Amino acid sequence: MYLEHIDGPADVRELDYDELDALATEIRSFVVEAVTKNGGHLGSNLGVVELTLALHRVFDSPRDLILWDTGHQAYIHKIVTGRRDGFAHLRQEGGLSGYPSRAESDHDIIENSHASTVLAYAYGLATARDLEADPGRGHIVAVIGDGSMTGGMAFEGINNLGHSGRKVTIVLNDNGRSYAPTVSKLGDSLLKIRANPKYMRRQRELERFAVNLPKVGTVAERGISATKAAIRQFWEPPAFFEDLGVRYLGPYDGHDIASVETALRNAAQFDGPSVVHVLTQKGRGYAPAEADTVKYMHDTGSIRPGSYTAAFTETLVKLGEEHPNLVAITAAMPDSTGVLAFSERFPDRCFDVGIAEQHAVTSAAGMAIGGLTPVIALYSSFLTRAIDQVNLDVGLLGQHVIFCLDRAGVTGDDGASHHGVLDMVLCTKVPGMTVMAPSSYQELQVMMSDAVTMCDGPVSIRWPKTTAVFVEEDEVGYGLTARKARSGSGDRVCLIGVGKMLAPALEAAEMLADEGIDATVWDPRIVVPLDPDLLEDAAGHDVVVTIEDGFRQGGAGTGIETALCDMEADCKVEVMGVPVMYIPHAKPDKILSEFGLDAQGITATVQRLLS
Repeated sequence: MYLEHIDGPADVRELDYDELDALATEIRSFVVEAVTKNGGHLGSNLGVVELTLALHRVFDSPRDLILWDTGHQAYIHKIVTGRRDGFAHLRQEGGLSGYPSRAESDHDIIENSHASTVLAYAYGLATARDLEADPGRGHIVAVIGDGSMTGGMAFEGINNLGHSGRKVTIVLNDNGRSYAPTVSKLGDSLLKIRANPKYMRRQRELERFAVNLPKVGTVAERGISATKAAIRQFWEPPAFFEDLGVRYLGPYDGHDIASVETALRNAAQFDGPSVVHVLTQKGRGYAPAEADTVKYMHDTGSIRPGSYTAAFTETLVKLGEEHPNLVAITAAMPDSTGVLAFSERFPDRCFDVGIAEQHAVTSAAGMAIGGLTPVIALYSSFLTRAIDQVNLDVGLLGQHVIFCLDRAGVTGDDGASHHGVLDMVLCTKVPGMTVMAPSSYQELQVMMSDAVTMCDGPVSIRWPKTTAVFVEEDEVGYGLTARKARSGSGDRVCLIGVGKMLAPALEAAEMLADEGIDATVWDPRIVVPLDPDLLEDAAGHDVVVTIEDGFRQGGAGTGIETALCDMEADCKVEVMGVPVMYIPHAKPDKILSEFGLDAQGITATVQRLLS
């Protein structure tokens, strides 16, 4: 057993290649076991085992910085940097994060859980190093891949790095989710030449010599350059990177440690930015992952029967049958967001734009202008990457684009970056946007249909990751109206439970009834625009408590409070929601309970207000 003796990068450097192969096998078994037990990202990490070992053999982390994009590829990096034991509590409260974490280790300098940002980080860090603001810093290595190259920020970063000439080693992990050039025998030979720093230095000396030749120097230099360009264009991969000023090396077999090591050592000797292109197999070494041709077991999540996502999937296909102009857009997540069934039924009407949320939103605006009805399926936390486009490209133009936001509210195991606690604050501030929050499986289905047929401008429908509530037909609202879920006999307390928070509000009402306090409970259904009947009824109570699974400041409750204030209602209003903070990973119910967003917390709040 080699894995049990790996306590830091130095231990990996002591092994020969046969021992490294054995270690790679042990690591894969270890990761499969940990992810099977605790959940997390599997396929992407199984694909970078050898690449990670090579990186830590060539570079001296943390003096040299190894940056990961996306961060869900960093499990092996965590193992190599001394966090093996933490995998027993991967993604559990107080345990190891599923992404790089500055709080965990000096080997993690960024917390990169979203995609396409690492090259911007690398540019900034290289600038600080070159201006000697970060003394003693060595190489900066940015690993990008698993689809991250489809994001616009990645191209902006490459352009800036090439223009600046700052020394950064980019590792393009190509696992079939990004650009893959062809290779030929001559291309292999040229690759070996161009990856050799000694050869490249001699080439530059030859070019300088040619330029200085009497009378024919300029012509000779142009001849050499033209010959190089012709060979490169004909035999080598497209020179996209080099046209931007970034030296390209590759592609290499990302599972051949010796080959990758050589490439990385050569790249580290060049001045300026360089990219080392490695080909890896997502899910490598684990048969179920290799056989999963859709996700390669990217993660262990799936659409559960009875979930809100399942309700969305079912309804989207039905609406697609009824409305031929309905189209669906997703950003590299057709399976997780629930549009896969729609894409199989209507392949010409479903568009996966890659990890490019900004492009997704603006292209949806264009589709709407052209007469289509676009449905954009995103995680709540990913919509915030494109809020400017939501506001100015969709909202300002008043276009009928339907944003379907999965994983809204506190999500749990993936931590601070994945809690969907901002969408309601932001979407309610887009003029003309209708914001919907379903409280049940059936409500989501009704809202989807209403969003298509009853709305003209932008619409946001947000739902949680948790299991959906199933209700009877008479417990489902309609149109743009609120629904009174419980009629209290008095005028003391009105509870307004937004979306999934209707359930704990109803439970709290039963607890209050046991104490002689008969509360009215409303399901607002539509957060914007608010139903006047809801506001009029709430205004007649002594105490109004709003409960939402999102930031308390500026969200749904704030809107209700403002509306009641504008009415000069004589009632005390308490807005309950998530405090404005970065929330660590834990189970959603535990987090909500700690914030008082459960039946007990709501009951205690009402008792405090009445006292």
